[in-house]
Amino acid sequence: MKLLRTLLIIALVLGIAGWAASWPAASYLKERNRPNFREAKAVRRNISAVVNSSGEVKPVLSVSIGSFVSGPIVKLHVDFNDRVEKDQLMAEIDPQIYVAAVEGARAALVTRQADVVRVKALLQQAINDEKRSASLHKENRDFISQAEIDRFHFNRLQLEAQLKVADAAVQQAEASLNNSEANLEYTKIRSPVDGIVINRKIDPGQTLAAQFQTPELFIIAPGMDKKMHVFASVDEADIGLIRRAQEEKRPVEFTVDAYPDDLFTGQIEQIRFSSTVTQNVVTYPVVVAAPNPDLKLLPGMTADLSFQIEKKEDVLCVPNSALRYYPEIEHVRESDRPILEGAEEEAREAEEVADNSVQQKSDANAKRNRRHVWVVEGDKLRAVPIVMGISDSRFTEIKSGELKDGELLVTGVKPPT
Repeated sequence: MKLLRTLLIIALVLGIAGWAASWPAASYLKERNRPNFREAKAVRRNISAVVNSSGEVKPVLSVSIGSFVSGPIVKLHVDFNDRVEKDQLMAEIDPQIYVAAVEGARAALVTRQADVVRVKALLQQAINDEKRSASLHKENRDFISQAEIDRFHFNRLQLEAQLKVADAAVQQAEASLNNSEANLEYTKIRSPVDGIVINRKIDPGQTLAAQFQTPELFIIAPGMDKKMHVFASVDEADIGLIRRAQEEKRPVEFTVDAYPDDLFTGQIEQIRFSSTVTQNVVTYPVVVAAPNPDLKLLPGMTADLSFQIEKKEDVLCVPNSALRYYPEIEHVRESDRPILEGAEEEAREAEEVADNSVQQKSDANAKRNRRHVWVVEGDKLRAVPIVMGISDSRFTEIKSGELKDGELLVTGVKPPT
């Protein structure tokens, strides 16, 4: 009996000692297995929603200058990047054959004018003969026959007709002379506008054959130092946002590879209706106007654009990583676990919505702005429902929800050390 009592006391002591020893070990294991959450703060800040695109820099206007006449180039007066003024002489075509044509046309005009003088003299003589014959016939009918009177009369009519033909020949010769003089003037290539020569496609001595195809000699861009255009291709899904930004006159920011540290700003000038389909993707050209006082923007540059759609100041925002975090169900407190189960059901519904009506799709799109973020409460995570607003690459606006400025949100789980 005494031995049994001793054994029981020993067993009790060993049990208490074992329990006392296991408590720190259990606490250590619990602390060791506890997830170490990565957190970020909800903050108040300015946020902008943008639509990104790429485009090409082009002059507002490109004037192509060609040649109306043929011949070899004898002189070039301008080169690449030269500034030219309206009517400035840019190049000259050999004028020899056109000078000869002018001289020939002028000689032909003189000949036609002399023929007019000759016919006028003959006509005046015929008029005088007709008057004398009429006077003689009136004085005495036997002095001249009626046949002779008719001959004088019709000779006068014939010479009047010849005078009209001679006058028409003079007009024709004058037109031919004007044409030859115009062709001679066309041998001098002049600028039709003020601008900068952005391309020269001819060299001295080169022969132009304008009778086959109008050759392109120069390309001039007027007003490059005032304004340039950036032609961007925007997806059809974003055109509604771009149109709203144009109506609200929101700025467009862009960069070019030549000046990566410079941020250029422009305005949406035009949304063109001419769509382009590439691999079943529909895009529309959007023209952005930007000032270019330093001539940094050159034709052909590639621009990366950000169209500002909406901007809000001093609003509560959460990091996008907090919205992307999806916790393990064992880390979530018991009352919030149905949210995770409901999220799986909503994901299945989102996959099935493609076969539903337009109204159902619209309702599903509206629900996408309702999300949950997670905060640490004790050893578990608590869900906080929110309604999202606009978003940028790092943060998303919170329109409504039980969040406070500076509150820590779970963005992930740190790997165990």
